[in-house]
Amino acid sequence: MNRLIPGLVTAALAGVLSAPAAVAGWSLDPERSQVSFVSIKAGDIGEAHQFQEVSGQIDDAGQAEVDVMLDSVETLIPIRNERMREMLFKTSQYQKATLTAKVDPAQIDAMQPGELATVVAESALTLHGESQPLTLEMQVAKLDVDTLMAASTKPVILDANNFGLGDGVDKLREIAGLESISDAVPVTFVMTFKNAQPAAAAGDASTGSGGSVAPEALARYEQYRVIIEAMSPEQKEAIAALFGPRR
Repeated sequence: MNRLIPGLVTAALAGVLSAPAAVAGWSLDPERSQVSFVSIKAGDIGEAHQFQEVSGQIDDAGQAEVDVMLDSVETLIPIRNERMREMLFKTSQYQKATLTAKVDPAQIDAMQPGELATVVAESALTLHGESQPLTLEMQVAKLDVDTLMAASTKPVILDANNFGLGDGVDKLREIAGLESISDAVPVTFVMTFKNAQPAAAAGDASTGSGGSVAPEALARYEQYRVIIEAMSPEQKEAIAALFGPRR
């Protein structure tokens, strides 16, 4: 019967090494991410714009931070891009907007490839020297084991005056000869994150060079060994059956 113990412990160690690693953090993929906003002028004329440079990450505690480079604003009209940079965003003084939010890392870990989840996250946006709380409603999809995508399901409506941008909106309206430009700005986003420690690399990291076992795995191995040695013969027989025929 004692011969069962090495086999059971070995099987338990194999389970430790093959188990999925917890999220070690995610890095935003700028090529597959987009932050867009809509300006509404003359009462009911809406125009869509976007920022071309975004970066960010979600750390292993679930703290997310995304930076939007204001100088990268793209409205498809060069002179309007320049006016937004200089009159509205004042990018010589304020280079970026920063969004911070807290997500549940356990929820991300538990998602399977192809799975969708609806997430509501409390966040804060810092823009133009002002910070305001926001509620983000989004759908999160795990595209594959190493790719996470989050997309807004409802636009976030920003009030330009809350961020000290009201005067800039007035200047844009005056120079364009418009009757009005709305201070309410709908913002939408699609953000794609790549696992900072891909699954394949995580598997490699569980063993050191030359096939040595990581300290964390050895600790779990020892826990399994102690538990199994304390089992009754009947319990050991039952568990051994799970791992195939006895040798």
